[in-house]
Amino acid sequence: MEPLVSPVGSHNEWDPLEEVIVGRLDGATIPSRHPVVSCNIPRWAARFQRLAAGFRFPRMLIEPAQRELDQFITLLGSLGVTVRRPEAVDHRRRFSTPDWKSRGFGNTCPRDSLLVIGDEIIETPMAWPCRYFETHSYRPILKDYFRRGARWTAAPRPQLSDALFEARFSVPRAHEPMRYILTEFEPVFDAADFVRAGRDIFVTRSNVTNRSGIEWMRRHLGPDYRVHEIESRCRAPMHIDTTFLPLAPGKVLVNPEYVDVDRLPDILRSWDVLIAPEPDPLKGPLLKLTSMCGRWLNMNVLVIDGKRVIAERHHITMLRALESWGFEPIPCDLLHYAPFGGSFHCATLDVRRRGTLESYFS
Repeated sequence: MEPLVSPVGSHNEWDPLEEVIVGRLDGATIPSRHPVVSCNIPRWAARFQRLAAGFRFPRMLIEPAQRELDQFITLLGSLGVTVRRPEAVDHRRRFSTPDWKSRGFGNTCPRDSLLVIGDEIIETPMAWPCRYFETHSYRPILKDYFRRGARWTAAPRPQLSDALFEARFSVPRAHEPMRYILTEFEPVFDAADFVRAGRDIFVTRSNVTNRSGIEWMRRHLGPDYRVHEIESRCRAPMHIDTTFLPLAPGKVLVNPEYVDVDRLPDILRSWDVLIAPEPDPLKGPLLKLTSMCGRWLNMNVLVIDGKRVIAERHHITMLRALESWGFEPIPCDLLHYAPFGGSFHCATLDVRRRGTLESYFS
């Protein structure tokens, strides 16, 4: 019997992209009420979320986002990338554990719930109760990958009881010491708080990823990998891909508002640190939409092959910066996707990139 060749294989953020999972807007539901949700979104959005939790997103948000998502998928296909999609799910359905009840959210961002390290795909223990069963919509894809030779792991499913969350938490102000809503009661993390550069993995601690979650990943990966923490100055941190994103061997894009370049891990001294330009100003409804994920979505790009980079068409300054750094930006629209979790990097999971496991640091 011939050995199986895994369809899953991705070691970094830049090798030539061959297969990707793209999220789905069908059935997306406004997240159920919980402090871990409201602490990570703007105050105006948190007030709306408390009133509308559990309802479908309105058509006026869904329809333009769907048009842009369809165009993005078409673009990926034209670049020779195989696109897989999760199942459509009614996220309004209620579910519960002995500790809590919730409705769902969506499967718009596979980057959050699934993490690819080499030929292994890992289901992550997310801290938002409304995302507890989110990976079930990906199970047909995961089972297909497993049958064809991939390694499939699920991190320990968390209880998400009150003991995991700091009572009376408030977002720290600029002059206050950093604090997080998560305790160390159990390991939790979102995959989107990790980015890969071969044998070196970078992570941010955040309001969805605690130290226990980082330590679980470090032990799980073992001595073949080094896990480095990137310190974020964001007052409500959630996901590394608008803070720190490797684009090619020796080149990393960083957010000057969230990252103190002088405090980056020493191994990055040999790399070019590319300072993200200020996001281009947006007006009217687009400004409100993108503020759901913070103002740095211009960083949320998807690298196709270490040279070509899909980036938001509206962020002209970023497109020009990418050109000046030696990349070939491919403009595309996805601004209306922001209320559902982000932009190009968030909306995708690169399942297979053509390359081998290497160390990019001396």
